[in-house]
Amino acid sequence: MRPAVALLAALGVGALSACGAAGDDIPGTGAPVLLVSAPASLANALGAVADAFERETGGRILLNAAGSHLLAAQILEGAPVDVFISADVRQMDRVLAAGRIDAASRVDLLSNQLVGIVPADRRDSMAAPDDLARDTVRRIALGDPEAVPAGVYARRYLESLGLWQELTDKVAPVGSARAALRAVESGAVDAGIVYRTDALTSSGVTVAFEVPRADGPAIVYPAALAADTPNPDSARRFLAYLRGDVAARLFEDAGFVLLAPAAGGDPS
Repeated sequence: MRPAVALLAALGVGALSACGAAGDDIPGTGAPVLLVSAPASLANALGAVADAFERETGGRILLNAAGSHLLAAQILEGAPVDVFISADVRQMDRVLAAGRIDAASRVDLLSNQLVGIVPADRRDSMAAPDDLARDTVRRIALGDPEAVPAGVYARRYLESLGLWQELTDKVAPVGSARAALRAVESGAVDAGIVYRTDALTSSGVTVAFEVPRADGPAIVYPAALAADTPNPDSARRFLAYLRGDVAARLFEDAGFVLLAPAAGGDPS
């Protein structure tokens, strides 16, 4: 993870002023900061894309990684941002409705897949969604099913199977899909439902079952420029880069599914 990602994810809104607002110069470089707010589930892959963008173009990217609902709240409260990427349509729609997003720039960028996970030392404890109802599964970590995209997606899937009401009392809601992953890794819960891309980053969990993309909810990561970005040209350039060949390879390597076709080249 890039240092900027770790810092802003840990400190939240307060870090935006401490680390430089959109449009400020990075000390010693003279280059403007392009502030990109993106979901925690995208942090590692987007960090790699941002590094490639900086090497190839000389641009400067500062990533603000957190739960999409928290990022949307930051933007609605007036936090500076140049590019916003959400892990679901709902949070993007919230900021769009408030006039904070350039609607014409919006693109559905990526998709993902849900998986059920258990601690690595309990790999035989679950094999299918129905197993979540077993008495041996006492606590299930999910992103907050009322707000966190991964949790909202998981709830929709469990509702489609007729399992949600049976499992409600077991659910341990957390602030992000990454937090659900950590809860399972630590053994604090017996199981969780997270993104496949998050599970791939951990040796502390085992994937017990995958939710086929055709059977699960439509997972969409939309991206757009902020309506009031002070760096419209740079922001547009980075948004185009996210759809280029280099970014496509890095996203696919991390397990994401491309929704926006690669543009065939990358801006220089």
